Amino acid sequence: MDYEGFFENELETVRDEGRYRVFTDIKRHRGRFPHATRFLEGSETQAVTVWCSNDYLGMGQHPAVLEAMHSTLDECGAGAGGTRNISGTNHYHVELEAELADLHGKQSALLFTSGYVSNWAGIGTLAARIPNCAVFSDELNHASMIEGIRYSKAERRIWKHNDPEDLDRHLAEFDADRPKLVAFESVYSMDGDIAPIAEILDVCEKHGALSYIDEVHAVGLYGPRGGGIAEREGLMDRIDVIEGTLGKAFGVMGGYIAASRNLVDFVRSFASGFIFSTALPPAVAAGAAASIRHLKTSDRERELQKERVETVRRKLDMMGIPHLANPSHIIPVMVGDAHKCKRISDWLMDNHGIYVQPINYPTVPVGTERLRLTPSPVHTDGDIDRLINALSEIWSQCELARMATAA
Repeated sequence: MDYEGFFENELETVRDEGRYRVFTDIKRHRGRFPHATRFLEGSETQAVTVWCSNDYLGMGQHPAVLEAMHSTLDECGAGAGGTRNISGTNHYHVELEAELADLHGKQSALLFTSGYVSNWAGIGTLAARIPNCAVFSDELNHASMIEGIRYSKAERRIWKHNDPEDLDRHLAEFDADRPKLVAFESVYSMDGDIAPIAEILDVCEKHGALSYIDEVHAVGLYGPRGGGIAEREGLMDRIDVIEGTLGKAFGVMGGYIAASRNLVDFVRSFASGFIFSTALPPAVAAGAAASIRHLKTSDRERELQKERVETVRRKLDMMGIPHLANPSHIIPVMVGDAHKCKRISDWLMDNHGIYVQPINYPTVPVGTERLRLTPSPVHTDGDIDRLINALSEIWSQCELARMATAA
């Protein structure tokens, strides 16, 4: 087989479809986020403003987080030195897991190297090792959840997105005493919609199913202490497993699950994705714990972000730029064509230093390509005005439809 020819042909297909991904070489600057420097060919650089970061609250730049990481690096050194089972458990990991358990009102929590791994290992281990377990997955669940289900080889059903009645119909087809696991998200990252958590939990409890919620796009952002949508709605105690990330609103990296002591210990004891992974560096764990502690008591970042999101939505409406209405912090600006989406993204960067990546298949279905804006507390009025004016200009150049503007 001509392996190199095969690789090239596959890549050319992706390029022809307008969905070839290109990395943007940027350097964030401490204390100046969302402003960064883009590195071009040779020694040329460009000042850019980042509009697509998942560091939703700018906590990756917060002084308390940076101080915790600096001091822990000086105290402990760079790496953890091993897996958690073999010398890699540092006191800062233990402290962070305690903070996470407290955040979600659970007995215990377990750290992973990323949110992807925590979903893959958490769901995969539970579904594989609970005898005859059947898994029920929302049709728009994240790839990490889907991979965990596939890994488990458990029988699975896909239920209609955010449709508790359809979930109920699927669960009713299984024996009442058969183990069941229902997996869903709170905030869906591409459309920005929010699950009807209470109604889903009603169905889970009716059929004796374990509930597993992914709150990665909600932790830090919602609830009085940043516990997520489930905390905001007073539902954390009804959920069996809460999964989250440290790499979005908390501004660092890593993933976790929070649940009962026995469930967490079960995953810790059997999940290969945990057992065989080197532990997070202690400085990362310390920074994440500092971020969580800050957001447990400070609502300032959440309130500022909410105001910035509302401002961007209002100004998009004034220009007639189409975006999905949703109750979350995510603003999907709809383009509907892969080539135009890439063209718009490139033009915004090259002409205005506005960095927002095109979102295309397989992340979203073909025909729903979009720019995914994530306004943060540190985007200024000037940043917003430059974004809106540039979008309006390129929208006209691409002859894209506009919405009816407000009177």
